[in-house]
Amino acid sequence: MLQNILGRFVDRIVDFLPGNVRAKVHSHGLKLDKPLSKKFVLKLAQTKEELEACFRLLHDEYVAAGIMKPDPSGLRVTFHHALPTTSVLMCCHESTVIGTVSLIRENCRGFPMQQVFDLDRVFQKGGNVAEVSALAISRQFRMVRNRILMPMLKFLYEYAEYRFDTQHLVIAAHPRHMGFYENVLCFKRLSPYRVKHYDFVNGAPAAGAHLDLVEAKEIFHQKYGHLPAGKNLYHYFTAASLPNCQFPHRRFHTTTDPVMTPELIDYFFRQRTNLFRNLNAREIQLLHTLYDLPEYERYLPTLSTAMPGKKDGHTHSHRFPVRCPARLSIDICGVWHTVALVVYECSETVFYAHCERPLQMAMRGKIEVDLGEYERCTLPVEILRLSKHSKRVIMLRVLDITGEQGRLWLKFVRALNKAAIGADLEDATRFCNDAPGDIHVQHTTTV
Repeated sequence: MLQNILGRFVDRIVDFLPGNVRAKVHSHGLKLDKPLSKKFVLKLAQTKEELEACFRLLHDEYVAAGIMKPDPSGLRVTFHHALPTTSVLMCCHESTVIGTVSLIRENCRGFPMQQVFDLDRVFQKGGNVAEVSALAISRQFRMVRNRILMPMLKFLYEYAEYRFDTQHLVIAAHPRHMGFYENVLCFKRLSPYRVKHYDFVNGAPAAGAHLDLVEAKEIFHQKYGHLPAGKNLYHYFTAASLPNCQFPHRRFHTTTDPVMTPELIDYFFRQRTNLFRNLNAREIQLLHTLYDLPEYERYLPTLSTAMPGKKDGHTHSHRFPVRCPARLSIDICGVWHTVALVVYECSETVFYAHCERPLQMAMRGKIEVDLGEYERCTLPVEILRLSKHSKRVIMLRVLDITGEQGRLWLKFVRALNKAAIGADLEDATRFCNDAPGDIHVQHTTTV
């Protein structure tokens, strides 16, 4: 208790220091070369117990900080936590959750901070965007907060860039804390002004900031590359190994880790909280679009007859965006060329890809797609369409899905469409038993 009181006292003193002084204090506290004890584990929250511990820690810390009112459930759970495109990361000490942070991928509902901050400039830069939200560290570890926070941020950094397919991070934080994000982590303010009343955190003031993860490497190198290991954030984020990080296993090259089973949806959003009772029509429609499987139907809010329903015969892998490396062999003027591609959306008979060089419509060839670390297939294809904005974004049609290679492709696509959570993809073969007409060409993306 004495440690907690002293920790809060120190925090309050630091909070009231000028911004540049606070940044120096935070930088001085960096000790990146000290190994983190094996008792600490950083991982994705996946089970009911792990998620509940994260939501309880978040509730208790937010209430203590005055940025939320106590909830009868003892949990802080938001609508975005129900989405398959949100990941809850956690730090455990001897099986006790002592830290958590959520990463919210761009979705039709938008980000929480879009209530008050304009993100248009970020979207215009291109690349996927994710909001860093719901950060909390237990008060019991207040005196060594930097020793916990920096590994959590490293885990978040690697997960966002290499596992979540994210280029831009955005964040809304109390103005007192923004100096740390700007001066230490090199975030840039979205605007010079702060919001005086941010409803998402009980009306507390907030400032918004953005970090381009591609540009960040050079910025970190210039600012920290010459410093010793204990202060070198460039080496820490881009090269250092942290054995405490446990990334979720993925059979395929997907870029999300949905964990909300029908039972967890029911538990957190119907039993423990009343969140689903207060959703608007747009939010209800989004849930039905994302969880378009029969087993979820009974746990979701009722879809109004006035809302557009799901289109019969068409499904879409909203839960599992992909990023599959591929190589297209194509005949150009009598010479065979190999063009590198990245497949980002697919169906049984068509898929979309980014390519390293401009191509032309009607070209035919064979594509070799890496479905996962140990699985790949080769298919005959034709370039069906080019993007209106770039010849390097193309739509390809699969010309033949018979034989063993076609079966591999169908197993992959059907698993993405029929699986509920990431763990279901481990047994993808069972989805091959679907009738041939169960999954059709998607018409949800405009190239």
